Amino acid sequence: MSYLLHIDSSSLGEASYSRQVAQSFRGQWQGPVVHRDLAASPVPHLSAAGITARITDPAQHTPEQAKAAALQDELIEEFLGAEAYVFTVPMYNLAMPSVFKAWLDQIIVGGRTLNHAGASPVAGRPALVISARGGGYGPGTPKEGLDYLVPTLEAVLGRDDLLGLDVTTVIPELTMAPHAPALAPLLPLHEASMTAAHDKARTFATNLGATRAA
Repeated sequence: MSYLLHIDSSSLGEASYSRQVAQSFRGQWQGPVVHRDLAASPVPHLSAAGITARITDPAQHTPEQAKAAALQDELIEEFLGAEAYVFTVPMYNLAMPSVFKAWLDQIIVGGRTLNHAGASPVAGRPALVISARGGGYGPGTPKEGLDYLVPTLEAVLGRDDLLGLDVTTVIPELTMAPHAPALAPLLPLHEASMTAAHDKARTFATNLGATRAA
């Protein structure tokens, strides 16, 4: 039986707005789940041993290459075995948490998750990206154009020449409004954003479940 792969990367645990929205999805989801919490159990950043192991005959691997290859195999098989994905990736300093980037670097491998001659083996599978951020980065905001996270994820995860997933993005905004007095006037916008994010996550889970059952 296949499963949903849920990758968490927020360092805030239950206080994470990204994780809270993901739990709305999980509360609606009826199928099996494999959950990997990169904040609690980070994977190592890609090393020279990990890179060279990909182009070296396994019979010739050094102990370091063998260890790095075994980790990549575990992560890649877990990724390929899923039928759908939820990624909780909050914005840290305009970009993704380093633990999530480390995971991406471990699982994106030509000839395995990438097919340079055609589609990725996971192409078309549904993926929900949940990315909370402390401020607002949409059109007309003072920080418009400074979101280097969602466009990158939508490209890496969704482009046909990369992983080719069918990506839906949920963006809870202004999460600092309850905590920063200067942002207090924006609290209603934050609350509306959270409500919309929870609703969208639950709807995604419902629709995905209906598709599986069809």
